[in-house]
Amino acid sequence: MAYFSHVNDRGGVNGRRIVLKLYDDGYQPDACVANTLRLIQEDKVLLLFGYVGTPTVTRVLPLLKRFREQQVYLFFPFTGAEPQREPPYGEFAFNLRASYRQETAGLVDNFVGIGRRRVAVFYQIDAYGRSGWAGVREALARHGEKIVGEATYSRGTPFDSTMRRQVEILRAESPNAVICIGAYAACAAFARDAVDMGLHVPVANLSFVGSENLQRTLRERRSDPDSYTRFLVNSQVVPAYDNATMPAVNEYHRLMYQYDPQLPEDLERLTVGEPYQPLARGFVSLEGFLNAKLMTEILRRLGGRLDKSQLEQAVFSIRSFPFGIDQSVSFGPNRRQGMQRVYYTVADGSHFALLRDWEARFGVP
Repeated sequence: MAYFSHVNDRGGVNGRRIVLKLYDDGYQPDACVANTLRLIQEDKVLLLFGYVGTPTVTRVLPLLKRFREQQVYLFFPFTGAEPQREPPYGEFAFNLRASYRQETAGLVDNFVGIGRRRVAVFYQIDAYGRSGWAGVREALARHGEKIVGEATYSRGTPFDSTMRRQVEILRAESPNAVICIGAYAACAAFARDAVDMGLHVPVANLSFVGSENLQRTLRERRSDPDSYTRFLVNSQVVPAYDNATMPAVNEYHRLMYQYDPQLPEDLERLTVGEPYQPLARGFVSLEGFLNAKLMTEILRRLGGRLDKSQLEQAVFSIRSFPFGIDQSVSFGPNRRQGMQRVYYTVADGSHFALLRDWEARFGVP
């Protein structure tokens, strides 16, 4: 919203303002389907943008195929699942972020590389959780290993729920690492109960979890705030949101300060390239900002005439696009995912820091 507001305040794109139609599906597939039908049939939107979640997106994909004649594309959903990346639905979606398969493969490769070959999985029992579970299984198979144990929970489970049974199930298999595929409340509950029950092994989470919410939830409930977070490792699909050396990250903070009324007006004190403490910012927020930044570039390349039939070509013209971060973005007829890199972070006090040495942090004694 900060980026789109910035664009509109500067005259929009090719003389047109970006208008967002916002409907809340509550992370529920049926509501998402209803909202999508409304957007396509009643609002007649140019495109779909920024959907959240695998259970919701996977239910919408058949609609996009059904309405193929209207040439409605889904741009940059907040999910790393495979269905919108593969046939028969991959042609109707464009992704910016790396996939869950890439995230889980990286976690498994790094755990195996430091001798932690007994990997268990804790996951949300729906399309999102199964997507991550499948990625872990495939990655382990490449190393000649299998998932040593698995436990599940239902979507929407709050932090105050007990995960002791799930911890018991996994602990019985003596894992030396656990990969979680879930939302922050349930994953925080699992991390809490794992520590309380003596399962002191690395607990990894995918980017969707929302690292800041996960860490804040765990630190607020403990007199020793680091006790629940020292075993966490999270994969990310965007670079560190406090890395002031990257132009896009600096722009992100400047515009978030400018357009977020909950934050003080510190623009006069904020100098590009100068380190500063981000407030209420995070990896998910930065991902949304980058999504909006690239969406704007694609709209610019459409030119003055908004023709849905030209959307694909506008996207495909993005080749080695300098994005202001530590990787460029490219698309093409056989490349509908713009970025490929995965980053890894660990808790560092109340923040997250890039994990550079897996052996030193989590190596098996």
